[in-house]
Amino acid sequence: MAPKKIIIDTDPGVDDILALLLALSASAEEVEVLLISLCFGNIDVECCLRNTVSLFHVLELERTWRIENDLPLGFEALRNFKPVVSVGADLPIEGASMQYDYFHGKDGLQGVHENAPHFTPTEMWKHLFGPGDETDVSKVARLPPNFKPSTNLSHLEILRTLESHPPDTITIIAVGPLSNLALAANTDPETFLRAKEIVVMGGAINVPGNITPVAEFNQYACSYSAARIYALTSPSPKSTMPSCRDLKAYPENLSKQLKLTAFPLDVTTVHSLSLDTFNTVTKSLSERGSPLAQWMHHFLRPTFDHLKTLYTEKDVGLSLHDPLCVWYLLTNGEGWVIDESVDVRVETEGKWTRGMSVVDRRKKVIEANLLSPIKIHDRGVWLHRGHGNRVRLALDSEYKTSFGETMLRRIFAFEGKLDL
Repeated sequence: MAPKKIIIDTDPGVDDILALLLALSASAEEVEVLLISLCFGNIDVECCLRNTVSLFHVLELERTWRIENDLPLGFEALRNFKPVVSVGADLPIEGASMQYDYFHGKDGLQGVHENAPHFTPTEMWKHLFGPGDETDVSKVARLPPNFKPSTNLSHLEILRTLESHPPDTITIIAVGPLSNLALAANTDPETFLRAKEIVVMGGAINVPGNITPVAEFNQYACSYSAARIYALTSPSPKSTMPSCRDLKAYPENLSKQLKLTAFPLDVTTVHSLSLDTFNTVTKSLSERGSPLAQWMHHFLRPTFDHLKTLYTEKDVGLSLHDPLCVWYLLTNGEGWVIDESVDVRVETEGKWTRGMSVVDRRKKVIEANLLSPIKIHDRGVWLHRGHGNRVRLALDSEYKTSFGETMLRRIFAFEGKLDL
């Protein structure tokens, strides 16, 4: 069976890096990571690039270490398929300034570049992604061994990737602000709709937000992009799509509706990794010299320490928001509770509610009234057939107690019984 082809759109902080590691550690039969597209979010886009290049640098060190110690190499998806890396949006599409979320530290990885500089590549990394002649021998000689840098902006690279593969064969996993996706859809909506599915980490439905009382960070960071992407799930995108002076309206008639599966805080927060599990899986590997285990200790231990200052619980876990979206794909959608069609809309204008996931909670009216929204005082065509978004909403899974350990076992090709 051919592997699932995926694009990962991300703003690499701590859990984004875990999501990338989980995807790249998959078997060659499971996943082919075609593209990693970078967007501002947790940090600015240049820091995102440095974290991504460092990830590949550490994975190359880890591969050498595992060979020298006669250990399973793992990371078949990376060893068999070299992904493209591209740099994208550095601001929200509406042009508003963005204050970065420094939960992950100023560099997105809890100061790892200062505290463990030997894990950050010493050579310059920006030159790999700037414009220039790709036949330049001096430039080609310095290309990294395990990824391919792109000189295209991310939204153009997304479109190029979708266009170069048959329709409905590529899934986009978006775990940061949706700016790159919105720009791609604005540039060429029909090519964007060649995607098989969009899997989004974003929103808060029945739980508080993590950046405001009602908004999850990714949707808050670029609310217009989230609203515009969600609108593509509607039979009539103009019924839910906000206007934006910098982007044009979608064509009146599109060839299909977008299949979008959203993972809000409601489901991602309860899938967590405990410090005990992290130590049990990685401590001995770190002591034996695993570059990957040591690198992860440098940014995960401070993250656990930071969490302890925020919560009163003794054993606080790290919520695996972004890796959960990758795990959904790896499990082929099995073991999940999904509401197949929810009209989720994203607030873009509210002073206090920017980025809020809005769902109609009113008691449903009888079928006969659905064709007459004005009679039932329905503003915003929430109850009118043919309007509204159609989002697949993840509600729960059977993996809440096991996912953290499973993720680490995959990343470290760990065999044997864990004494937890």
